[in-house]
Amino acid sequence: MTTRPRLHRGNKVAGVLAVALFAFLASVFLTAGFGTADPFEPGSVTASIGYAMFNLPGGDIDGEGFLVSFIVIAIVLDAALDGAVMLAKKDGDE
Repeated sequence: MTTRPRLHRGNKVAGVLAVALFAFLASVFLTAGFGTADPFEPGSVTASIGYAMFNLPGGDIDGEGFLVSFIVIAIVLDAALDGAVMLAKKDGDE
């Protein structure tokens, strides 16, 4: 027979600190000023990333910054996929 779950009434200081941290972060986010967004230069961002990926001349926009973030995201997604496959395997599978 299972027992009914009970509320843990532990350390009240941790709860007060959590509420204070939430209030601080909420005030920071609500009072933060965002600058105006500048548009990209005229040209194709996608083509510039492709030219930068293969080190070819001809990109309208400097795509090196985009290329670094593109590669970092690809590595992180690959690691997540590898982790998901590892967790999905059964212990006896080789």
